Amino acid sequence: MLKVNRADKRPIWQQLLDQAIDHITSGAWKPGELLTPSRELAQQLGVSRSTVQIVYEELLTRGYTVTSRRGGTRVNDWLPFTDKRKEDASPLVPPQLPELPLLVDQSEEWFRSKDNRESVIDFSPYQPYMDTHFLKTWRKSYLNASSELKASSWSYGDAYGFEPLRRQIQRYLSLERGIHVQTNQILLTSGAQHSIDLIAQTLLTKGDIVTVEDPGYPVAWMTMKYRQMKIAPVPVDEYGLVVEKVPSEAKLIFVTPAHQCAVGVILSEPRRQQLLHKAAQQRAWIIEDDYDSEFRYRGDPMPTLFSQLPQNCLYLMSFSKLTAPGIRISAVIGPGEAIARLARVQAFTYRHLPVMEQVTLAHFIEHGYFMRHMRRARNIYRRRHEIMQKAIVASGLGNKFTLRGIETGLHVLLEADESFDEDTMTLRALQGGVRVHQLHSYCLESKRKGWVLGFAKVDEGLIEEGMYRLAETVL
Repeated sequence: MLKVNRADKRPIWQQLLDQAIDHITSGAWKPGELLTPSRELAQQLGVSRSTVQIVYEELLTRGYTVTSRRGGTRVNDWLPFTDKRKEDASPLVPPQLPELPLLVDQSEEWFRSKDNRESVIDFSPYQPYMDTHFLKTWRKSYLNASSELKASSWSYGDAYGFEPLRRQIQRYLSLERGIHVQTNQILLTSGAQHSIDLIAQTLLTKGDIVTVEDPGYPVAWMTMKYRQMKIAPVPVDEYGLVVEKVPSEAKLIFVTPAHQCAVGVILSEPRRQQLLHKAAQQRAWIIEDDYDSEFRYRGDPMPTLFSQLPQNCLYLMSFSKLTAPGIRISAVIGPGEAIARLARVQAFTYRHLPVMEQVTLAHFIEHGYFMRHMRRARNIYRRRHEIMQKAIVASGLGNKFTLRGIETGLHVLLEADESFDEDTMTLRALQGGVRVHQLHSYCLESKRKGWVLGFAKVDEGLIEEGMYRLAETVL
């Protein structure tokens, strides 16, 4: 029997519908059973007939009942799941989940420390500086851009990305990095990982040999390996990637020439020319991840590989470290035909990036907020970089480690000899209130040891304290 609870905040029709469904699914109302006529039930419950009719129509729409002109409304002829369960007492078992590849675990471990304790000085190398001024101007761009957005902008977008944002990136690359391209050579993606994965899907074939730096950016080789490429790690020395050890069969060479991801060295000019010659000769792709190129403390920026061999290069840039990691916008710049193929695969697998982030970033750049943020950030990074160098020397860490990667970028490397017990010392440092990244987490075959120290997000006063705490750990 259905009941009406006047104290229930739900509409009466919803109460009756929920009860009716429960009676049917529990088996209280048997298949084929005739429901009370709507007029009669309305009188019994003291509600309008239209309320009961709404309930009956909803039951019919959802397939719980069937009707006929002569037979009224009956419970549909189906076996309630609950009745079946009474006959089969075996426990319910969900679908079996396949084992995730080990690479997924490795990627998570690299990006996120398992120990999330607070009250530590965190020298994680992938966190940029943010301040209230950035948040204020980003919010301003968001509100202004959203108010100016036309209704047509909310339809399915261009797989290449928001055209006004690509124009802003085109202008930025021309002024800042000497890269002169058309907007159809720029594809917007949701981060460096997305860019690398898209390249692997589109421009490579299963089993192709891919060269990566060792030590190097773990996500690059993890992503390529996940896409079933053969990974050929190549060592890095004080001049960058050892190009002569790149296999002649390599179809793609991943490199971070502006500030090597881990060791921090800059790819020397002879090595650059050697790499460009090799790529052209082998008809291989170069992925140029222009990591940290915007933050140089000594000398002039090196020209990009892309500007010298555009037909073989795929240039990656990301706004995650230039603004904030939560802004998942990056770009692949390359030959028009290759970018067109990437865009087609993106349209098939991902469609396009969210509209609001793109229009907000376009407004943020166009109105000068981005370059003002970059100028502030550069000044802060330069100051923190200098403080860290001095603190490493003053604390005595310079006697234990070799300091590398100081010309540019947002991290430095304290390299130890191979006997250094990275795991024990890193745990001991964490217990002492300092989080650092182990160099071996960037390695495939390399046995190099040490700590990769990011300083972008660490307050000036804490940098010196952190170095002295590390010194107490190892000296």
